[in-house]
Amino acid sequence: MRKLKLQVQMSINGFVGGPNGELDWMEWNWTDDIKNYVNDLHESVDTILMGRKMTDGFISAWKERVADPNNNEYPFAKKMLDIPKVVFTKTLKKSKWPNTTLATGDLIKETNDLKNRDGKDMIVYGGAGFVSSLVHNNLIDEYYLFVNPSVIEKGLTIFDKVDSLSRMDLIESRRFNCGIVLNIYKRK
Repeated sequence: MRKLKLQVQMSINGFVGGPNGELDWMEWNWTDDIKNYVNDLHESVDTILMGRKMTDGFISAWKERVADPNNNEYPFAKKMLDIPKVVFTKTLKKSKWPNTTLATGDLIKETNDLKNRDGKDMIVYGGAGFVSSLVHNNLIDEYYLFVNPSVIEKGLTIFDKVDSLSRMDLIESRRFNCGIVLNIYKRK
């Protein structure tokens, strides 16, 4: 069975976005060590899961970087566009993005069906509401929490729908030169 990995940036106090989804608190000046780590992480996946609300911004951002082959992010941006994506939506009937398919049914069934397919692991990026639903339904197998060196007053969280105790095993903790700390947890 394929694993579903969550890669998410968060503040020290657990927010994944400002109250309106702002990301100005994130560390954007990534050093080579974190860039290499994230690139290597994506070698183990062949599918990206996202909620519909995040997909436009995600694909547009990577398309901008791929438009310039001299951009130092070009190789990773190309990888982000080339990896097939599954977009979870209740409103769309047809995908409007390249290299994407839609998942329009029950979240648990659709996710478990994807996990049971052959292939590499999958990674999920967001948005916050979609990820919160995956967390609530215990569908994430490994949590890659990139904790930024910042605290924000209030914002979006992915753990707001947790209604029972969830025990995790800490698999790895690593500090990157840009100040971000990665904690990897696996569900018990």
